[in-house]
Amino acid sequence: MSNVLELQEANLAKKELTNEEKLQFDVQFATRRKDPKAALAISIISGSLGIDRFFIGDIGLGIAKLLTLGGFFIWTIIDWFLIMDATRANNSELMRQVHDSIVQSRA
Repeated sequence: MSNVLELQEANLAKKELTNEEKLQFDVQFATRRKDPKAALAISIISGSLGIDRFFIGDIGLGIAKLLTLGGFFIWTIIDWFLIMDATRANNSELMRQVHDSIVQSRA
């Protein structure tokens, strides 16, 4: 279901782009997006070290999690339920950034 929503969001973002720009968007987004399931697996395996947050690009939270050993493991358990949504949110932001950079490069 979430892949369908991401696809719909990507199609909406590409609506006013030319064919060449759409291809550029697809390549840039596909190479930089993070898989929510991979983030969950990383969180389960090594979440107390903050590696899951580093993986999705939340460097500050990754450092905080590393220094506190996953918030004394409490934060780690909470992230098992939240990391997939955080990954999707970061992917949505990445989608907007890629779109904006392509639109700005027109000038």
